[in-house]
Formats: sequence, structure tokens, C-alpha cells
Amino acid sequence: MWIAAAILSAVFAAITSILAKCGIKKTDSDIATALRTGVILIFSWIMVFVAGSFESIADISMKSLVFLVLSGLVTGLSWICYFKALSIGDINKVVPIDKSSIVLTVLAAIVLFGERNHLIIKLISTVLIGIGAFLMVEKKAVEKTDEKRAGLFMHFYLRYLRQQRQF
Repeated sequence: MWIAAAILSAVFAAITSILAKCGIKKTDSDIATALRTGVILIFSWIMVFVAGSFESIADISMKSLVFLVLSGLVTGLSWICYFKALSIGDINKVVPIDKSSIVLTVLAAIVLFGERNHLIIKLISTVLIGIGAFLMVEKKAVEKTDEKRAGLFMHFYLRYLRQQRQF
């Protein structure tokens, strides 16, 4: 069940990025973050009531509450930075950098929680994810080089055509 939920989370996160980029074009990034957060807040409380989970709110320990509040604050900072980056940057650069949090999360899980099963495979995979994210960000620069080459080709082709007309 957790695999299906994780896959759906990834699908919804991808759709979220696309929709956010479309919606943020002529909107202040802080307003966009607040709107998105408001919708999530309303939707989350609807899910609590639909699932019948409201009574379990009294069972949350103080330690858990502190960590959940801190998580919410950090999530807010993440969303503010994400929407700012998305409003001024290319989605193809912003999203890979944002999702490179996988690298930080895996490393933190190893250090903080001792999740060391299959450690070598985890570290190799984490390095590959980091390299993949870096290559995705750098892809645009390669395209610009190709555009320069195409421009250079057009320059010489047009020069060739002009020379042909002189004869």
C-alpha cells in the first residue's frame, strides 16, 4: 500500500509543478503560495472529517506536536522558496533542484535514523540521483550551444546564398 501511495504522491507532485508554473505566470509568488496553502488547509481538514480522524487529535504527544509544527514551518519556507524560484526560473531547472532534496533526505536518514540497510546501494543510488538532477539543470546550457551552432550554420548558409546570387 505504501508503494502505491508513494507513486501517487510523485504523480501528484509532478502535476502540481506543472499547474503551479501555469498559475504563477502573472501572480506574485507569495500570493500564489498563500492560495495554494489555503486550498491544502481546507482539503486537509475535509479529509480529517471524512476519514473520521478528528477524535485522534487528542492522542498527539507534545513531542510529536512540536515536530509537526516545525515540519509545517519548514514546509512553508520550502514552498515560499519553491514558488519564488518557479516564478522566475525554468520549470526544467527548478523542479530537479527541488527534488534533489531526495539526496539530502537519504543522507539524513542514514545519519539520524541509522537506516543503513543496503548502505552501498543507497549511497550509489543517491549519487546517481544527484548527478541526474545536475545534468537536467545543465541541459538548457547544452541546448543554447546547439542554438549557437545552428545560428552559425545559418550565418554561413545565408552567406553562401548571397555569394551565389552575385555570380
